[in-house]
Amino acid sequence: MYTTKRPFVLSIAGFDPSAGAGFLADVKTLETLGCYGLAINTANTIQHDVTFQACHWIPKDLIFQQLEMLLDRFSVKVVKIGIIENLSILNKVIDKLLNRNKNIRVIWDPVLKSTSGYAFQGPQEFQEHLDEVLEKVFLVTPNFEEIKMFYPGFDLEEKIGAIRMKTNLYLKGRHRTEAPGLDELFTTGGNYFSLAPGRNDCTEKHGSGCIVSSALAAYLVFGFSLPEAAEKAKSYTERVLASNTTLLGYHHL
Repeated sequence: MYTTKRPFVLSIAGFDPSAGAGFLADVKTLETLGCYGLAINTANTIQHDVTFQACHWIPKDLIFQQLEMLLDRFSVKVVKIGIIENLSILNKVIDKLLNRNKNIRVIWDPVLKSTSGYAFQGPQEFQEHLDEVLEKVFLVTPNFEEIKMFYPGFDLEEKIGAIRMKTNLYLKGRHRTEAPGLDELFTTGGNYFSLAPGRNDCTEKHGSGCIVSSALAAYLVFGFSLPEAAEKAKSYTERVLASNTTLLGYHHL
């Protein structure tokens, strides 16, 4: 098994040509925070920071082959997963990871719809596999729009309760109207942590959700507790959000 001074973190996500989101954003985040970022492409997207046109899914067999090869070579302890064609494939990917290492920590960033309205997941299949996926991952990181797809018919408090019975929940607050930028961490142990905005010079960025989830992966692989990792990931993401006034953030300042 190949090792380096930097820990390996794997991103399984889509390709964004503008490099603001997807595995390119993940790898930039991971490298900036001292990790070696590995990546598997789940989809070729036609997009930039303003417009999303199309998504072309990578065949699942190619994803599985790349995963097997990387796990044969590198010691991976934390994995972040972004867009993926459906939860059936996601479930199989998670099984392959856990079969290699039952202690591997999987962070699922459920990117369910683009800002332009392109839906990545069908609602029926999403609900069919949701419980099984949540029971296997270490952490799920939806925003306020994405969590609406979880458990239809439940109100927000009920959704949070149902999720935290199965896994840890980092709820991103970018889309909340009453307290913009307030993130919240709910743990399976019943603990709650409020993560208020730490600065007032942040501006909207394409791919901010990818950045916070991969930053969480980085801090977890360095041994920080989940609450510590959440606080540090929030701070790092805000640094990128404040790096300039465009929709594409800078990681190396």
